Amino acid sequence: MKLYPLFADLSRRAVLVVGGGPVAERKIAALLGAQAQVTVNAPTLTPQLQRWVTAGRIAHRRDAFQESWLDRVWLVVAATSDVELNRLVATFAGLRRIFVNVVDDAALSSFHVPAVVDRAPLTIAISSGGEAPMLARLLRERLETLLDHSLGALATLAARLRKRIRVRHPDMAARRRFYESLFAGPVAALLRQGRPEAARQAAEQALASSSVASAGSVVLVGAGPGDPGLLTLRALRALNEADVILHDRLVSAEVLDLARRDAERIEVGKQAGNHHTTQDGIHALLLEHARAGRRVVRLKGGDPFVFGRGGEELEFLRDHGIPYEVVPGITAAVACAAHAGVPLTHRDHAQSVRFVTAHCQSSRDTLDWTALAQERQTLAVYMGVAELGGLQARLVEHGRAPSTPFALIENGSRPEQRVITGTLSNLAERAAFHAVRSPALLILGEVAALATSLAWFGQPLGATVHELPVPNVVRPVRADVLAAVHRA
Repeated sequence: MKLYPLFADLSRRAVLVVGGGPVAERKIAALLGAQAQVTVNAPTLTPQLQRWVTAGRIAHRRDAFQESWLDRVWLVVAATSDVELNRLVATFAGLRRIFVNVVDDAALSSFHVPAVVDRAPLTIAISSGGEAPMLARLLRERLETLLDHSLGALATLAARLRKRIRVRHPDMAARRRFYESLFAGPVAALLRQGRPEAARQAAEQALASSSVASAGSVVLVGAGPGDPGLLTLRALRALNEADVILHDRLVSAEVLDLARRDAERIEVGKQAGNHHTTQDGIHALLLEHARAGRRVVRLKGGDPFVFGRGGEELEFLRDHGIPYEVVPGITAAVACAAHAGVPLTHRDHAQSVRFVTAHCQSSRDTLDWTALAQERQTLAVYMGVAELGGLQARLVEHGRAPSTPFALIENGSRPEQRVITGTLSNLAERAAFHAVRSPALLILGEVAALATSLAWFGQPLGATVHELPVPNVVRPVRADVLAAVHRA
């Protein structure tokens, strides 16, 4: 059966719903959203339906269904558990040429209620003809993740300008280019930023312009720790709108796989001791592609504003007049701690948390070690794998107890996650023994001891590096011994 898609204006029009249970309640809620005048026929009602009756939002008929109730009705919904009653309602509605929906009975229905993505006045309806409603709902859920809620405001603005747009651009091709610029350019970005008046002014300026400009822009997006399931909905939308993606080395392949297929991908990753692309080089790429009219996503691991140099990139874009947005991501400290079972704060152990970076000697020398060595706080140390020995010495020197627990989390939230635990006294030793590599985050403080008892992600505790023995002294393997092993 092929259905004809139809959107009905039910405002101030009479609709009869037969049934007073939870299913009827859901149908009536949608009808009230369309401003229909609803009468419900049922001996008993759900508490919510009764509240709507009391408030005068819907009318109620308690006695048995009568055909005469269909007089002047535009639409009927049968939502009872009584099959014969549903059939009776459908029969009388058909005789009167009134569209009827019988819940969970496609054969008796002359219209079907779709799964809806609501971005009023923009509405997207999905129907399977009543044959596979769960599939329609699944598709609705997927579309919900892709369509920003600001689309409703964008549709309203476009409607207000529609007549003027037709006059200004009588040529269809020019009009199409204008709409494309309106829907994908600065006006849409301003609405996403919650700035409707600025969006209106930008639309007015674009309409007054003699040509349709192809304006580029940059969205600074936090990719989170690597698990694609932790990407925000807004980040996913940005990835699907991008023409160009400049991404860090640590952004996972699984996250990149969610991006628009034909988007150009440029790795601009930086790693300790190996700057694949300098920061100035990244700035130049952002400027080049944005000025070419492209929609650029600058994709950073974690959150761009937590040791991600996002502020520097926004300052550069501002100074060069490039429109930009920011989509925050789940930062590594939050994600890694959660996946290791470590609460960053705890009523019994830590009332504060500090985010610290110590990726080189110069950054290490600028830290307030006296403050960092205080007890009853959690330290989350980013990019510190290469400096663990110096970090350990400085903290002990300034009074942090050598017995302070730590959790070193490598590849947090990813399938290959490892968690190494110990105390501050053997931090560097254990990291060397287990050959920890970046990306890894250090959590130091009393809360880190909970990694052993609260672990939930990855391999069971008995099979992980938590329980591996660590020798008192880690000695390098002699070259002659290593050669003998290879010969064997």
